[in-house]
Amino acid sequence: MAAVRTATVTWQGPLATGDGTVTAGSSGTFTDLPVSWASRTEAPDGRTSPEELLAAAHATCFAMAFSADLGRAGHTPEEMHVEAEVTFDKIDGGWTVTRSALTVLGHVHGITPEEFDRIAEGTKDGCPISRALAGNVELSVDATLETDG
Repeated sequence: MAAVRTATVTWQGPLATGDGTVTAGSSGTFTDLPVSWASRTEAPDGRTSPEELLAAAHATCFAMAFSADLGRAGHTPEEMHVEAEVTFDKIDGGWTVTRSALTVLGHVHGITPEEFDRIAEGTKDGCPISRALAGNVELSVDATLETDG
């Protein structure tokens, strides 16, 4: 069975000077987060953007998928910290998302740094959000295994 999630946006005014709000429809976990064009292309100034929401989605998706991939390889992560940095840039006269760079710091017992990196690379290509972006957005992962020391 497919999972369907919703969000809604209310927008007022022209692109450059208008603003709006975005609300999580399915979960209700956030309501009326402010958005504006300036928050996408200049400073966030207390507002979110589609790119920030995409970064949150990609980091979350990767963390879940990486945990599953590590488990299939016989390893249980104690903790992972994942950041996604999404780049929104003007290319050939139009704005587009050009890249999503993932950085993961993980604490996993019984795995070598090489295996950790290899699994992270596979997850980068295989997590559902990465698959949605593939072919349109440059994807990368920088994985660091935290060791007891």
